[in-house]
Amino acid sequence: MTEPITPETAPAGAMLIGFADVRPPGADEVFAVDPASGERLEPGYPQGGAAEAARAAELAHAAFDGYRRTPAETRARFLESIADNIDALGDTLVRRVTAETGIPEQRVLGERARTTRQLRLFAAVLRDGAWLGVRVDPADPGRSPLPKPDLRQRKIPLGPVAVFAASNFPLAFSVAGGDTASALAAGAPVVVKAHNAHPGTSELVGRAVRAAVREHRLPEGTFSLLFGPGPGLGTALVQDPRIAAVGFTGSRSGGLALAAAAAARPVPIPVYAEMSSVNPVVLLPGALAEKGAELGAGYVASLTTGVGQLCTSPGLVFTVGDAEEFLTAAKDAVTAAPAAPMLTDGIRRAYDEGAERLAGRPGVTELATGGRDEAIATCGQARLYVTDGATFRSDETLQSEVFGATSLVVRLRDLTELHDVLGVLEGQLTATVHAAESDHPAAAELLPRLELLAGRVVFGGWPTGVEVGHAVVHGGPFPATSAPATTSVGTLAIERFLRPVSYQDVPEALLPVELRDGDSAGVPRLVDGVAETGAR
Repeated sequence: MTEPITPETAPAGAMLIGFADVRPPGADEVFAVDPASGERLEPGYPQGGAAEAARAAELAHAAFDGYRRTPAETRARFLESIADNIDALGDTLVRRVTAETGIPEQRVLGERARTTRQLRLFAAVLRDGAWLGVRVDPADPGRSPLPKPDLRQRKIPLGPVAVFAASNFPLAFSVAGGDTASALAAGAPVVVKAHNAHPGTSELVGRAVRAAVREHRLPEGTFSLLFGPGPGLGTALVQDPRIAAVGFTGSRSGGLALAAAAAARPVPIPVYAEMSSVNPVVLLPGALAEKGAELGAGYVASLTTGVGQLCTSPGLVFTVGDAEEFLTAAKDAVTAAPAAPMLTDGIRRAYDEGAERLAGRPGVTELATGGRDEAIATCGQARLYVTDGATFRSDETLQSEVFGATSLVVRLRDLTELHDVLGVLEGQLTATVHAAESDHPAAAELLPRLELLAGRVVFGGWPTGVEVGHAVVHGGPFPATSAPATTSVGTLAIERFLRPVSYQDVPEALLPVELRDGDSAGVPRLVDGVAETGAR
């Protein structure tokens, strides 16, 4: 049985638990709201709870053994089918995303392309085979004083994964986003808790995933999509003993709550939470002197992208030396920045409160505010503040994330003061440096500091915009993430949902095919520590 996905596919207002459309009788409903107009959007979405979480986890658990044993090629084609189905939704999906989030059409098109591209990228990863981490240490029965056993290693999936969709990326970090793509690639069934800010978008994409499950005759519980409150449904999902790992993108409070719930289980599980970051930018003296105005304009363009509702928005800038030209250009750019709708009214309220809290701190001066439009229901207004190094070091609240287009410039006297303020920063997703050639000695000293501070160090650019590829890291030390050794973007993300298993002296006929001598799988491997391509 197939589930046709066409440009006419419309959201129906249901949870997708396995192959069933579920609307619990008497359940509370939530509706998406157009953030620009404030208009309620149909249909309503039932709010699930512990019963729905248990059913989805039960199906995922039942599906796990069969799904994890599927050939890599089958899973690769499955991921490609999801991407094809998302593309097939056409303008229906684009219009729904725009209506639910206020995100402009061009950015939606870009995010859709990124979402399908990363699904296809993980298909390529599966075909390559290096993700299996195959290692072979052949036996040496004649070794003295003890014989050497035959040891072979590969990676297997952890088990069913709960994915919590993000508010600010309704496609790329949501139902079929990076967490889901990497978990499905690893061989792990996925239960997604959709974000209530964009339920129609979530259902459309969820149907695209489920159609691919049916098309490839995969186990029913390979994918489920739930709607409901975090404290109820979300906690129940994380605490279900059949869930083996969690992927989360959102607030620090939400991520920490899930991590605590996972740690309190009789059998704790890993939570890969991407939580908060102010993404510090360092402007060195030579760069300020050579192109201060250009830096000011580029900074504000990055800050106001997506109304600042990006996890890599530059919320903190350190200027070293004369920054007048930079500040003037930044002030002018913020003043000219038009108002735009934020994702939800709740996000807008939290943003206004955060900006006002920052403005009320001693030693902080408001430098500029952007345009305001009372006709926009969730109006986001850019704001720019400035302070000095001594004030910043003495007030830890100044490095708190304000989720939106608000940023703080910290004016520093010299490089010594720069290193002092870097010493008080929390872990970050990104750290950025702008340096002229004359600044290279100072930049060389900075790099070892910044690589301990952040997961991605940017030179000569801006932190917004995350390239999806093999070498990217979207992660960082706590509190940027709960698991600093991992990334949620790029091909390395698959590692979060795998664990190594070693096989000692297992007869050849019983070994997984990729571990056998002269195997036909052709996957890369290390043999006695020497890389082999796998081609035979």
